[in-house]
Amino acid sequence: MQKQIKRKINHQKGAAMLVSVVFFLFISLAIISGLVSPTVREFKNSNDLIKSHQSLFLSESAIEDTYFRLKTAKAVGSTNTIFLGGNSATATITDSGFNQKTVSSLGDVNFHQRKNEIVLNTGTGVSFNYGVQVGIGGLLMDNNSVINGSVYSNGDITGSGRITGAAFAANSAALAADQTNGSGIPAYDVTFGNTNGTQDFAQSFRLSNTGEVNKVELYIKKISTPSNLNVRITTDSSGKPSTTTLASGTLSSSLVSTNYGWVSVPFSSNPELIAGTTYWIVIDGSTSSSKYYIIGANDNGYSNGGDKIGQYAGTWNNTSPTTLDGFFKLYLGGMTGLISGMNIGTGGVGNAYAHTVNNSTIAGTNYCQVGTGNNKACNTSLADPSQVAMPISDQNILDWKAEAEAGGTYSGNYNINSSSASLGPKKITGNMSVTNNAHLTLTGNLWIQGNLDISNNATVNLSSSYGTSEGVIIVDGIVNIGNNATFSGSGSAGSYLMVLSTSTSTSAITLSNNGGAVILYAANGTVNLANNSSAKALNGKYIHLSNNAVIIYDSGLVNSNFVNGPSGGWGLTSWKEVK
Repeated sequence: MQKQIKRKINHQKGAAMLVSVVFFLFISLAIISGLVSPTVREFKNSNDLIKSHQSLFLSESAIEDTYFRLKTAKAVGSTNTIFLGGNSATATITDSGFNQKTVSSLGDVNFHQRKNEIVLNTGTGVSFNYGVQVGIGGLLMDNNSVINGSVYSNGDITGSGRITGAAFAANSAALAADQTNGSGIPAYDVTFGNTNGTQDFAQSFRLSNTGEVNKVELYIKKISTPSNLNVRITTDSSGKPSTTTLASGTLSSSLVSTNYGWVSVPFSSNPELIAGTTYWIVIDGSTSSSKYYIIGANDNGYSNGGDKIGQYAGTWNNTSPTTLDGFFKLYLGGMTGLISGMNIGTGGVGNAYAHTVNNSTIAGTNYCQVGTGNNKACNTSLADPSQVAMPISDQNILDWKAEAEAGGTYSGNYNINSSSASLGPKKITGNMSVTNNAHLTLTGNLWIQGNLDISNNATVNLSSSYGTSEGVIIVDGIVNIGNNATFSGSGSAGSYLMVLSTSTSTSAITLSNNGGAVILYAANGTVNLANNSSAKALNGKYIHLSNNAVIIYDSGLVNSNFVNGPSGGWGLTSWKEVK
């Protein structure tokens, strides 16, 4: 019988293996954790940073929106909340001193909070918020002309220039009938177009409101098939129509019936007509004894004008009875803004804002309702821009004139030729010229009732006593700046000189070279910049920039402070992030 051999099994070998595996697992986990933790931490930090930046931008947006509302006198309460991407920021407005407000804004994105604060003060002058601000005449930019800044126009922006900031072309006021006469069956008929003496009909009117003329409606009928009519708006000449045509449109004979009816005649151009001024509607046509027109009329039905019968550019006579008035309706407003042929913005920034944008290149967003030939389709999410007031009021100008007159009056023409002089405040009843290397130092506002000529290497600067303030030269006539004439401030940063013309002329201000630190302003007339000329800012009813003309807008102009002028609204004193 074999002897059984008993073997002792060592169970500790399995335990050792298990310990080794567990130990290796912990080491692996530690290594993995060491590798993953920084990545997770960096991801969290990056996410926190993004949220923090979003919170900052949201806070700044609320600040900017609130400041815009205060600056432009739009409705805003003591708090102003904006929402973006499901998050919000609230700006709080507090009165922090005399004529001072503090606006603080807290942005909160997933409990990541950033806060901004601005301090606003009422200025003692006017502010220029755009490199170029234009009235209803609009802006025309020729080849290679440049505006380094933004443009706001109450009229169209056209041509082939470049605007580095945003461009706004506003709609006019809503269409409205400012003047009307007649309804129902006419008590009188006025026949015209049948003889030389009664070839044309004219009706005078005076507007209740200043505005852009859009169209006229006439209550008219025809006999047989007369030719088309040319309907004009003209100025007045001693109680009759002048030969100065402001606007015109064609009345097609096919639109007129042999029975009375209202026929609309839109005008091909839309000039601004001034309230209280006498104008004429002239219906101008040919003559035929068998093919002519009849317009409805009443007697003493219209108190703001009267009618005439005769010939355009010829003799006008009274109708019979002499107190007749034709049936008409004259409409103002209703035009939409246009941007055409422009290059707008740079580096992906700079939007276009207009009802219609055509043949333009826009770096930012193209906000329009209608557009063709652009690099970007219309973004229709925003309403069309509306007209804004020019930055200087008539009262501002009257106050500056009073300041100038308080320094005394110089009767006649004042000429500085090849010499130096200091002048101001002063009223000059005639013309003023600074020419042939002459140098003028402005020590106060000037009011020139005639024309101003600054040319042939002349220089004009503000006295050092102005400090950071600005000075004004007010001219009732036209201004010519040419042949290397230049302007400069007081020597302090942010000091500028403004040349302002109250003229309604199409050459109210002409700049034909680099003007330097000058702001040109002609709210009632035209500002013309010739080839290779430049200025700091332009404001005019109509502005024309010729080839290579350049506007270099300074952000400091927003806080321009023209000495002793009326308040310019809320100006920015400081902007900072706070804890």
